[in-house]
Amino acid sequence: MTSSPLVGIVMGSDSDWPVMEAAAKALDEFEVPYEVDVVSAHRMPREMIAYGEGAAGRGLKAVIAGAGGAAHLPGMLASVTPLPVIGVPVPLKYLDGMDSLLSIVQMPAGVPVATVSVAGARNAGLLAVRMLAAHDAGLQERMRHFQDELNEQATEKGRRLRAKAGGNDSFGFGK
Repeated sequence: MTSSPLVGIVMGSDSDWPVMEAAAKALDEFEVPYEVDVVSAHRMPREMIAYGEGAAGRGLKAVIAGAGGAAHLPGMLASVTPLPVIGVPVPLKYLDGMDSLLSIVQMPAGVPVATVSVAGARNAGLLAVRMLAAHDAGLQERMRHFQDELNEQATEKGRRLRAKAGGNDSFGFGK
């Protein structure tokens, strides 16, 4: 494993960390190195542009950007970096993150941002792992193992539910 960060995890404020930490934990599970920082689109516009412009040169392969409210950070980073940007809508006190979701998902043509669910930072981390796995056989194998574990967990939940409900042991697809 390389010690140089491959993924940047940035957010508009440190108050976004309780949501964004799930992306870091997902990357940790797959031993993908990352960096974390606060880069506010509205309070630090020059630093945000410098971060985005320099990300590829620092060796990053993807950026996960979380923001709430107006949520301009993911889109602005996508406008200045050639790297894929994954946007995480961070829910705030009002509107339950729908404002953030719509701000991130409604990007103009030519400035794509992959967007996960509101507070979906874990999926953002997993998506970054999949992007990296496109060129890393070891990471592909770990992702396949992860997917197999998810399948086993879901299969077991179905088995327990059918047993509890007194139904069939299997509907033809369960083990």
